[in-house]
Amino acid sequence: MGRPVPRALLLAAAAALLLAATAAVTRLRVSANFECRASADRALSRPRCRRPARPGPPLEPPALVLSTARLCRPSQPCQPCLRVRLALPAAGLGGVRGLQLDFLELDSNRAGWLQVWRRRGAQGGSPWQVQFDCFPVESGQQVLVSLRTIPDRGLALSRSHLIAAEPPGPVFTHTLVPEARAIEVSVPRGPALMVRLCHQLALECEELPRPFHQQVLVPGGQCVLLPYEFLVPCLCIEASYPHRDSLRSKRCPFQEQPAAYGPELWSSVRFHDYSASGKDQMAMVLSASCPLRPRATLCWREAAAGAAPCHDIPNSTASEEEQAYTLDEVDVHPQLCFRFSYGNSSHVECPHRPETAWNVSASVQGPQLRLRITSSIPAAFSAALCQPRGGQCEPESPVYTVTRVEGSAPGELALLLPMQILGSCVLVWRSDVRFARKQLLCPDVSRRHFGLLGLALALGLVVAVLLLSCCSTWRPAAGAAGRGPVLLVYSPDSEEHLGLVCALAELLRAGLGCDVRLDLWEAGGVGRLGGLPWLYAQRERVGRERGTVLLLWSRGSARLWRGAGAPGDTHGVFGAAMACLHGELGAAGGAGRPGGWVLAYFSRLCSPRDVPRPLRPLPTYRLPRELPRLLGALRGAPRAPWRLRGRARRLLHRLLEAEGSKGAEEEPPTGCPRFGPGVAAGT
Repeated sequence: MGRPVPRALLLAAAAALLLAATAAVTRLRVSANFECRASADRALSRPRCRRPARPGPPLEPPALVLSTARLCRPSQPCQPCLRVRLALPAAGLGGVRGLQLDFLELDSNRAGWLQVWRRRGAQGGSPWQVQFDCFPVESGQQVLVSLRTIPDRGLALSRSHLIAAEPPGPVFTHTLVPEARAIEVSVPRGPALMVRLCHQLALECEELPRPFHQQVLVPGGQCVLLPYEFLVPCLCIEASYPHRDSLRSKRCPFQEQPAAYGPELWSSVRFHDYSASGKDQMAMVLSASCPLRPRATLCWREAAAGAAPCHDIPNSTASEEEQAYTLDEVDVHPQLCFRFSYGNSSHVECPHRPETAWNVSASVQGPQLRLRITSSIPAAFSAALCQPRGGQCEPESPVYTVTRVEGSAPGELALLLPMQILGSCVLVWRSDVRFARKQLLCPDVSRRHFGLLGLALALGLVVAVLLLSCCSTWRPAAGAAGRGPVLLVYSPDSEEHLGLVCALAELLRAGLGCDVRLDLWEAGGVGRLGGLPWLYAQRERVGRERGTVLLLWSRGSARLWRGAGAPGDTHGVFGAAMACLHGELGAAGGAGRPGGWVLAYFSRLCSPRDVPRPLRPLPTYRLPRELPRLLGALRGAPRAPWRLRGRARRLLHRLLEAEGSKGAEEEPPTGCPRFGPGVAAGT
């Protein structure tokens, strides 16, 4: 699998986007002209370092300037605080790694400290320009601030500042004008006021982006219309007197209005997609005007159109850190989206990249449905037939699985499914991840040759008759031992052979009621245990329950037998089976043939001469001519009941004709399809 997006990279991207978009500040803030980090004592919550988005005029070093500001935390009344600006020269401060500010409120003796460190690798040689917003203090208090370097280079600065008692703030009224997307601010008779719109963050109210960043001087008794971009909860109106460090009045009237939590709120958010096909991870970073922390879950959109419904996927909540949302084990797809929920509103955002890591197509070939899966990544894919009912199509057992393993070359994978009912659809999805889309394919069989349709109907009728008669015909006599499991062993040398193996396995399972063990149906167990342990476990079970190992031979099997050099070669399930049989043949010696083994071959694909001499003592059956005898042997009777002999022979003859005509037209297979009646992995 591809590697997921590193969390550190996401956080770095989130921080950069948040700073560029003036997003939420949740702690006290330090602005510096270099890459920095900050720490503080318990009197101050840990401040966050950043580069200023719009740096003011620099101070002439050395300098330590104090001023009064306003600290406005969410859901708390604003209070005065002390803003610190400082400048240190570069010359004479070689080796300085940081600086420390010490605060002391003289009347109450309340103290605190702040340290600012230059990050490793940050560019040096320029004067230090730092601003700290800000140290909380009560009105009427005097604060002493002292500065020193780390390590100490003999430079020390001290300043004191009196926080004056606050007079009443400026007075104004406002009216929302939605048709003009503006707010009208009226100033009563008296002094002129500076008014503006801003976005209230944790500590300060930051101006709107251009071209909505107006700050207008309104004479007393007049009004002004201030346009806004989006009506959002953190949109506020701020007024102050024209002189510097004036007391400010602020109102945020939309925090309780439902209209501020609708579509405009989501229009103000920018979504940056870091998802990538093949990495099995969805990742998005948000940058917003207001401090938002929405909840993100997955949903599946019915169509690519933005107005299409998006159905929620249970237990799919994404993790969030610094506005970066990530969810692992996801089959990334343009219609597998994030639903962001905040308050009583939500927004669906889908991956911005249209490409997918895999595609599938379907075609009808005789009585089977062939799926061609093209994948650029190693993954497991599952498919199941379904019947559309009321707009839904739920997968039905069995589930078929094929896997492209790690390190294999990109190419096509094939799945063969029986078309049990005309008009069936098939669901295809990735089954090696937790959250995956289910792609619905409904192949059109109306244009297929009528002979193939007739063949499919005839096969369905034969199977139906076979199933209806099996209850009375194949029921064992009272007191007779039940049929043991049947382990099918074969060599995957051709697609035609695989199709016949699957057809015979289905006949034994559905018609005879046998417990058929086939690696194609247990791809998960084979992949988890490995071919050799799985085969030996199945062989032990067959022996313990007095079952049968049915060895389906072909010319490809003979070539593998000769090419292996010795039956002990355990490469794959077939090689493991040959090693097991070779061991049992050696153990039997001259005492006879090993028990529980039966050999059969399809006359179109093999002849008696292809059976190696060491295997000729095994009971051998030619198919389809000796199908009744084979069924009788598996059932524990000398021959199958006469009612099923003709039907079974005709069924297998037709399968051979269909597979033979198909095999003559197709190219050699590029991979071995794997089938498995497992449980579908739901999204």
